[in-house]
Amino acid sequence: MSSFFDGLFHFRRGAWEMLASVLIAAGVVMLMQPFVLALYSWSFIVTLVGTVMFIIVSHFPE
Repeated sequence: MSSFFDGLFHFRRGAWEMLASVLIAAGVVMLMQPFVLALYSWSFIVTLVGTVMFIIVSHFPE
């Protein structure tokens, strides 16, 4: 867990890609759940932020 936070603070690709992937997955889950309209409403934004973040992070050093 310490290496994950170290990667975030030093802008390393692995930790940021993991965070972007979690955001994308959370957005998809929010999109598919039928119970809370607020989660559904925010799902596109969360997925979009995760996708853009993944594209940007893919240029970070290993």
